[in-house]
Amino acid sequence: MLPSTGIRIGIIGGGGWGLALADLLARKGNQVCVWEFNPDFLSSLQQTRSNPALLPGVILPDSVLFTGDWSALADFAPEIIVISTPSQFIRSTLLSVPSELRSRLYQACQAFLIVSKGVELKSGLLLTEVLKQVLSHELHDKIYALSGPSHAEEVSRGIPTTVVIAGDDEEILQWLQEVFSNQYFRAYRSHDLIGVEIGGAVKNIIAIAAGMVKGLGFGDNTIGALLTRGIVEIQRLGVAMGAKAETFLGLSGIGDLITTATSEHSRNRYVGFEIGKGRRLAELISSMQMVAEGVATTKSVHELAHSLGVEMPIVDQVYRILYEEVSPQTAIQNLMLRQLKPE
Repeated sequence: MLPSTGIRIGIIGGGGWGLALADLLARKGNQVCVWEFNPDFLSSLQQTRSNPALLPGVILPDSVLFTGDWSALADFAPEIIVISTPSQFIRSTLLSVPSELRSRLYQACQAFLIVSKGVELKSGLLLTEVLKQVLSHELHDKIYALSGPSHAEEVSRGIPTTVVIAGDDEEILQWLQEVFSNQYFRAYRSHDLIGVEIGGAVKNIIAIAAGMVKGLGFGDNTIGALLTRGIVEIQRLGVAMGAKAETFLGLSGIGDLITTATSEHSRNRYVGFEIGKGRRLAELISSMQMVAEGVATTKSVHELAHSLGVEMPIVDQVYRILYEEVSPQTAIQNLMLRQLKPE
């Protein structure tokens, strides 16, 4: 087994989730270097070691390094590269690594771990599939994904949290479990990479719908129905793509769905809530400091489901609300008045 502490970990993306993981990993005795592209954000991190807007009250350990220079990250020689940039920017971020630096940056890396959640627009690819298009072929078996009910705000405060890490190599999976797990953060492992990714991505769409339900003033009956039928749609898409049905009963499926659809930390739920109250999507997006991944994922998953012939009526209605200006009230009626059928 590879050592689980004292290792070099590079984190690409200094948002809330990237910083929460940097804090966790550094406090376990690992060397952590965070790469951040935004110069103003980077300067603030270097000066204050904090981001009060995203993680209030959290000061990262002095051992965490911050850089916006790919050459500096290559010199750091990370043994694990954690990718925490918003899903729609993963391709462009990795393509921005100068070609002459790539072999040096990736030479020591044993695992590329995606912690973002989504499906890429236009291509309809899962994020691990995006990595396979960007990284050279010999690195493809080093791609893993982490998902589960894990708000950065709570992880950074040491609140007990469980996640699942998915990939192919059992030894590396066990190693990653050891690297990330501590007294408040527990990692399970899975070989169902597709299922873990689909659960993490599509639950954001259902969370938008849950926010709309709350914003409209509906009650527990509606939320119960939404989450139950929502996990059916998530499972339906995942199985069509080759995932295992049972994965969606685990942390990256129903666990992540419940947390994201009911928590006030959830940006996706917030977007849905405000739309349910009557606000416009464009106004909401321009006012938010963090990305609500479910907005773009709604479009990509809607197109993916139709291309595969997978029925996802809740996703269809969320898409119509976000992109075709159908009212949430009309969308609810469209769902309730569908042809009756067995459960």
